[in-house]
Amino acid sequence: EVQLQASGGGLVQAGGSLRLSCVASGLSFDDYAIGWFRQVSGKVRGAVACITKDGATYYDDSVKGRFTISSDHAKMTVPLQMNSLKPEDTAVYYCATKKFWFGSPSGVCLRNNEMDDWGKGTQVTVSS
Repeated sequence: EVQLQASGGGLVQAGGSLRLSCVASGLSFDDYAIGWFRQVSGKVRGAVACITKDGATYYDDSVKGRFTISSDHAKMTVPLQMNSLKPEDTAVYYCATKKFWFGSPSGVCLRNNEMDDWGKGTQVTVSS
């Protein structure tokens, strides 16, 4: 059984940084792509960043240059480093997996509604 645990959210002032972590179990990073998504209450969940098994990455335009996704196969974690945070980054952040994905990382992020497993979210609040 695949399990994902997202953590690291909190309250930060605009311009600050947070580092989210997604800890995975029950899967092999060699077979999965992993993405970070976020949702503001009442709005559609959107992709933030995705990474494939070979380390290729994709970022939504809204976070490009500020956020960095990576993966640590040994620790089975997918961190999301978030710098220069803005109030509009406030949302609940989720990590999710796509099984046997061998395509592009953008393809994973576009499949928001087709991901196979989701972790519980972690709240990020950026104050102005």
